[in-house]
Order: sequence, then C-alpha cells, then structure tokens
Amino acid sequence: MKDIKNAKAYWKENIRYLTVLLVIWFVVSFGAGILFKDALNSIKIGGFKLGFWFAQQGSMYVFVILIFVYVRLMNKLDKKYGYDV
Repeated sequence: MKDIKNAKAYWKENIRYLTVLLVIWFVVSFGAGILFKDALNSIKIGGFKLGFWFAQQGSMYVFVILIFVYVRLMNKLDKKYGYDV
C-alpha cells in the first residue's frame, strides 16, 4: 500500500513539474515570439529586434535549458522517492 501511495505522489509531483515547464515554454515560444512581439521589438540584441530573436532562436535556447532543468528536477525527485538506481 505504501508503494502505491509513493507512486501516486511521485507521479503527481512529476505532472506538476511538467505543467510548470510547459507553461514556461509556451509563454516563451508563443508569447514572446508571437503575442508580445511588438512590445519586445523595441529592444535590440546584437542588432536584431528581441521579438524576432525569440521567434527565431530564443525559444529553442529556452527549450534546451528547460530539458536540463527537467532532468535535474527528475533526478532529485527520483532520489526523494527512492527510485534512483
């Protein structure tokens, strides 16, 4: 019975991490690249407008960073619930 409770708590926390990271990814890729493009275009980085940069490259960089953050969070979660090998 304890294993089932552990598994449910583990999965619930995993889903919470996924939700937060996917919301961040959505805000950066869709929000910064499309919705807030006009406001961000007033800022320039390396001669390019920030809205354009997020639409072309920034969202990919954030996605890669989120992958590493997810790996780190899951390693901690595995240790917390005793699923690490």
